[in-house]
Amino acid sequence: MSMIVGWSGTVREHHTEMTGHHTLRSTEEAVGDRLGGLNLDFEAMWAVSNIYRASTAIRNHLEQTVLRDTGLTWTGFVVMWVVWIWGESETRHVAKEAGIAKGTLTGVLKTLESHRYVRRAPNPADRRRVMVTLTSSGERLMRTLFPQFNQEEAFVVKELDSQRRRALAASLRVVVQHLEGTVRP
Repeated sequence: MSMIVGWSGTVREHHTEMTGHHTLRSTEEAVGDRLGGLNLDFEAMWAVSNIYRASTAIRNHLEQTVLRDTGLTWTGFVVMWVVWIWGESETRHVAKEAGIAKGTLTGVLKTLESHRYVRRAPNPADRRRVMVTLTSSGERLMRTLFPQFNQEEAFVVKELDSQRRRALAASLRVVVQHLEGTVRP
């Protein structure tokens, strides 16, 4: 357990085991015991499993620190990030960029609208389509929040030197580009 400073400046206890009640080591040992006799690509399994566990731990950490006092969920933050970076966008594009279903986006946008962070309006070129934009308070929140978010990103990878950070980013980029270029039946 360690102490962390939240977005609002409050100090609180933080439990470092964030991905469930089993540690990474105990999970790897249990998987090895259960699957050791199978003909599997264990290197691929460990790589993908660690990507998943790392992303879950990072998401949990950011939700419990930076996002905790904002009223934003992880998905709400991602939606706001997409609209902040790309500007006014159609809902179908926002959903795709955020990696969520359009139906999920509808609920997220309703919540974000209730906080007055986003605004929806019909697309003037095709009124059946809906455009999303950040409000001025949504813009202010992202300008204020993102530097703090980035500080936590730096905390997440602080055990990696600059060379290892670049290598990690490059390796993950290769995985993403491979999957973006792959069409499987």
